[in-house]
Formats: sequence, C-alpha cells, structure tokens
Amino acid sequence: MKKVELLSPVGDFECLKAAVQNGANSVYFGANSFNARASATNFDIDEMKKVIQYAKLRNVKTHLTLNTLIKSNEFEAAVQVAKNAYEAGIDAIIVQDLGLAKFLIKYFPDLPIHASTQMTIHNLEGVLQCEKLGFKRVVLSRELSLEEIQYICSNSKIEIETFIHGALCISYSGQCLFSSMVGGRSRKPWKMCTTL
Repeated sequence: MKKVELLSPVGDFECLKAAVQNGANSVYFGANSFNARASATNFDIDEMKKVIQYAKLRNVKTHLTLNTLIKSNEFEAAVQVAKNAYEAGIDAIIVQDLGLAKFLIKYFPDLPIHASTQMTIHNLEGVLQCEKLGFKRVVLSRELSLEEIQYICSNSKIEIETFIHGALCISYSGQCLFSSMVGGRSRKPWKMCTTL
C-alpha cells in the first residue's frame, strides 16, 4: 500500500499553525512572486524561513509554489527565490514552468521538484514523461476521475498528488488564462483568450 500524505495550503502564519496542529503532514505556500496564489497572503524570505523552521520543529514538510510560467526576464529572479528557499531548508518546490523545472532539477539535484497541477498532467504518458525528466512528484489535473488516478498510480513509480477539494477557477488545471477571462482569478489580468 502506498503512503498517504495530507498536504495543506497555508497563506499566513495562522493558517500554518492551524494546518500543523490539525494533522497536516506537509504544507505548501507561495513566496511574494512567481506563484499562482497571487491573491493570497504570501511570505517574504524572512517569513519563509520562520515557516520552514516552525514546520520542521513539528516534523511537517514544506513545499514552495513557483507555479507560474516564467518570462525570460524573470528567470534569474525565479531561480533566486528557489535558491533562497533551498538554503532555508525547503523540502520541495512545486513548479509549472518546464524550463525552470529542468534548471532546478539539474542544479539542485537533492531538492525534490514537483510538477504542478498547472502543468495539466492528465494521463499516464504525461506522468511517465515527468518521471523521465527527473521530477519527484506529479500533482495531477483536478478533473481526473478516481479510476484514471488509480490507473496512473498503478502504472508509474513517481509520487502522485491529487487535490481532494477546492478550485475557485473553472476546475481545469493549467487553464488559468481562461479562468482569468471568466472570473478574473489569475496571477495577472490578460487581454486575450485561448481556445480550449
């Protein structure tokens, strides 16, 4: 039987304490930039260090979300955020941008990199490709059925993570551009729409 881990989002220190004190095995949170939780409260580097320290003292793992697409002129800054988190003792980084992920996998080989649900990994082939690229875990698309999740878990060796509730968007992972057009809930407002 595979190990089950309860992972909770935390947007501020009170949320962190509530998650840890109520049984979360791991928590995930964003820094002040490069995360899809832009409308949530996020942490600067000093606060991030306190979050990591608080969690580690209580045997709870910490995951940083760097789960937006990174523009060329943002790349160095995104790597610096990852480096700061790594030096502070983060347990994993959740990434959407494939270029950033490949860089972190190469230059931080002992830091687990997780494929964000924003990557829209929704089938076994996508999961196997992430495994081949060196990701430690895949956060599956939210729209998958229990049968599809079970099939993927039974036919791959990589860690699999799924959402058990939530989604204030259209509930199709990785389609934040469309969600921003429909409901205005994205990292930044966009002026165009894509075809689904």
